[in-house]
Amino acid sequence: MTGAGFTGDPDFMISGINEIHMVEAGDLTFVDHPKYYDKALNSNATTILINKEVECPEGKALLFHADPFAAFVSLIKKFRPFEPASTSVSPSARIGEGTVIQPNAFVGNHVTIGTNCIIHANATIYDHTEIGDNVIIHSGAVIGADGYYFQRKPEGYRKFESCGRVVLSDNVEVGALCAIDRGVSGDTFIGRGTKFDNHVQVGHDTYIGANCLIGSHCAIAGVTRIEDDVILWGRVVINKDLVIGKGAIVLATSGVGKDLEGGKTYFGIPAEEARKKWRELAALRQLPGLLEKLSAKIL
Repeated sequence: MTGAGFTGDPDFMISGINEIHMVEAGDLTFVDHPKYYDKALNSNATTILINKEVECPEGKALLFHADPFAAFVSLIKKFRPFEPASTSVSPSARIGEGTVIQPNAFVGNHVTIGTNCIIHANATIYDHTEIGDNVIIHSGAVIGADGYYFQRKPEGYRKFESCGRVVLSDNVEVGALCAIDRGVSGDTFIGRGTKFDNHVQVGHDTYIGANCLIGSHCAIAGVTRIEDDVILWGRVVINKDLVIGKGAIVLATSGVGKDLEGGKTYFGIPAEEARKKWRELAALRQLPGLLEKLSAKIL
């Protein structure tokens, strides 16, 4: 299918396709930059698509290809191709007892929706999304759009085709005009009882735990892990690949650029413990007066 060279057992089994953040035993992943060779070769992936002939690690197999990215994307398109819709609610969707789909909502192919859910008008649920019981999705929400993942080349950007899912657990509520992107190759996961206000963006492959509160206009980048009982107030921005610990509270308009320990309250840009930040701001307000006194003393 890819024209790649191969080293390893000819009967070697590949049971999944995953990019490096999500790989498990049996998965195929790819690497095309020397900086990440060791990470890929030593990962849980048991088959690596690579653009350099290297020694095969024990128990693994290698596929050699001049352009691993393109070969990997071609496999995604083969095994998870785009399926055009012919109706507003796909015949392949499985919808539980008591669930209400309001007019003009869209439910894509191979979607699973549990019992007693409400999908409001003009909500859009992309293919392969999995939704638990007692979930509410408000108007204008988009669940399962492609991950924002592109490879930069001199001729422009190449799209990494998303083949993952969004999984919403029981009792989740998604506000109006929210967007939750599906995993690039794994799942974007929202835990039981978590509630979103309006206008929230969640990036690909992000994990949000149980009983979290996500305020309006929050933007959460991809591959972030937010543990249980976290509160993000309005307009909080979180960078990619971070961990927000259990029970952390991030106050409104904060920007998070590093991991945050659980059980504490944070504020600011960059976000730090709130008490420390308030002391810094109080000291900053005194600075003009101190400079004025210093200037008068010098003169």
